[in-house]
Amino acid sequence: MRAMTEQVETAAAGASGGVPAEVLREVDALRRALHEHNIRYYLLASPTVSDAQYDRLFQHLQALEAEWPAVARDDSPTRTVGAPLQTDFRTVPHERPMLSLANGFKEEDLRAWDERVRKLLAKAEASGPQAPQDGHVVYATEVKVDGLAVSLIYEDGHLVRGLTRGDGLSGEDVTLNLRTLQDVPWDLPPYVDRLEVRGEVYMARDEFEAFNRTQAERGDKVFANPRNAAAGSLRQMDPRVTRTRPLRFLAYAVAGLRDVTSHIGALERLEQYGFRTTQPMRADGVAQVHDQYADWLARRPDLPYDIDGMVVKVNALADQDMLGAVGREPRWALAYKFPAIQEITRLLDIEVSVGRTGVLTPTAVLEPVPIAGVVVSHATLHNADEIARKDIRIGDWVVVQRAGDVIPQVVASVTERRDGTERTFAMPEACPECGSLLERLPGQVAVRCTGGLSCRAQLVHRLWHFGSRRAMDIEGLGDKLCAALVDAGLVRTVADLYGLDARDLEPLERMGAKSAANLIAAIDGSRSRPYPRLLHALGIPEVGEITANLLADAFPSLETLEAASREDLEGIHGIGPEMANAVVAFMAEPHNRDVLARLAAAGLQVTGPVAAVTIAGPLEGEEIVFTGTLSRPRPEFQEEVRSLGARVGESVTKRTTLVVAGEAAGSKRRKAEAAGITVVDEAGFRTWLRARGASASE
Repeated sequence: MRAMTEQVETAAAGASGGVPAEVLREVDALRRALHEHNIRYYLLASPTVSDAQYDRLFQHLQALEAEWPAVARDDSPTRTVGAPLQTDFRTVPHERPMLSLANGFKEEDLRAWDERVRKLLAKAEASGPQAPQDGHVVYATEVKVDGLAVSLIYEDGHLVRGLTRGDGLSGEDVTLNLRTLQDVPWDLPPYVDRLEVRGEVYMARDEFEAFNRTQAERGDKVFANPRNAAAGSLRQMDPRVTRTRPLRFLAYAVAGLRDVTSHIGALERLEQYGFRTTQPMRADGVAQVHDQYADWLARRPDLPYDIDGMVVKVNALADQDMLGAVGREPRWALAYKFPAIQEITRLLDIEVSVGRTGVLTPTAVLEPVPIAGVVVSHATLHNADEIARKDIRIGDWVVVQRAGDVIPQVVASVTERRDGTERTFAMPEACPECGSLLERLPGQVAVRCTGGLSCRAQLVHRLWHFGSRRAMDIEGLGDKLCAALVDAGLVRTVADLYGLDARDLEPLERMGAKSAANLIAAIDGSRSRPYPRLLHALGIPEVGEITANLLADAFPSLETLEAASREDLEGIHGIGPEMANAVVAFMAEPHNRDVLARLAAAGLQVTGPVAAVTIAGPLEGEEIVFTGTLSRPRPEFQEEVRSLGARVGESVTKRTTLVVAGEAAGSKRRKAEAAGITVVDEAGFRTWLRARGASASE
């Protein structure tokens, strides 16, 4: 049988120019997969693989076709653009093909492309009037917006036709839908004869999130990302539906301008005509291109729209014409891609952990996948309501996102890949750590364990919080050591830390005599931390650093704070009813009062008011609350607005003037919306700052 198989494969290879049968099978499988992915991406707006996964398949097919030229075909996905048109829209040929761009993923790719461009220009002895004499080429660089490419045709100053990219040769006529976009001018100056403008239709991230929430509330389709939502919205058969979608347009190219000589000049002219453009920047040579790439990569999380890279173009239009195109790609442009921040992988399980305040948090256990240079195997799911809203099930293929320093999160499930084996998630009926009853307070998304310090998980987290850098700053008291101290029975409350001896610690795993002595010294050193730091370290619900300072200023000792009533607390600017109730309840608990007494006896500072400091600035009189998952640690945002004169609140009260809500913002956002308080995302926050003459780090 083996000999017969070898004979068959040898015969197949002979009939295919010597290409081994396994290579033929792999090439065929890759072409079929890429063809299917093209249809899902370009026509159905519901891809089942990430852009990075598609790029890897595409590059693999390119490599095989280069290694085995006999397998190359004109209809290969590596030589065609987009997807075959299968639509109810009328199809119209493009006046010029809408080509795809060659991709570069690392600096070596960029430099190799630059070398080819310079060689071709030198060979033609037409390096262009804008090229420096040192042989560098002048490039134009612009962000590569992750949207849907379209072509707009203007005749006698009027928009007469709008087409999607389609298969690159013909596109779908979506003129009526494009006319619903506020960023698409219907009319140009009367002296404009005939013009073709190309650009991207996209959704801004904050508008996409609002749109998706509305879709979920209506029971309609929820999209995995803004690009899919934009594509699905533009291809509605009823333009009235498209009009309700938050679509925007950015122009990146134009043909028909006879009196401009550069790409940058052409887009500047479009801005004069009323278009929003990608605003390309000049780069004198490849080194400057790479510097601009690094700058855009750093700013990527703060942009209002998704970008997946930077497009580099030869700036001189005459040089573009001379360079021309090869196959599906223009020689004069390169898509310099960023590392992927989204991937698609399998959700293997959902684990539930218990935090220091007893809140249960579901976490996705993932099939490991590399994202932005880090292998991700776990991602946050925020809470049970988010899981239900996104319809995420165990066994799903899911879109996972990692942007900036934000913890990886599951964005959406890929429902098209379900096979019926997926399981719906349900929160446990009892605490998974201690078996205590769970509670969910009215109006809150959080589910809490009622076990308090009898719950091992809560105790471990409280110890870690107590010793953290912004609390008592006990160096060496990490989460693993906290767990070891609890499991060994050495610590049952935070006060027990101050009764430890180095000999108690030495038997613990990975804890020698020197490490034990260092930890004891760090614990002793924490006795002198200021009183507000102690209040923050106690882990009182609703009380963070800001509130701890407010409490220390109003009640200059633990004794006076223990005696404070709800009315006393609510009389402090920045403290609302929920926070007041939390403080009173904490101080009324006998166990807590015993711990406080022991801390005082151990020599910790339990007195010392902090004078309130008011900074004059453009935000004076504002009180801002930050909530949800933001692109940077919350204290960084808080310090910025404090430096501009604003107060920072930890809960929404009648004094709150603005709420900045990140991903999965919960009760604070809802409370602000119900009270009519302005709620913005990060992009809206920066706009709000600029309107008040303020600025923040970006």
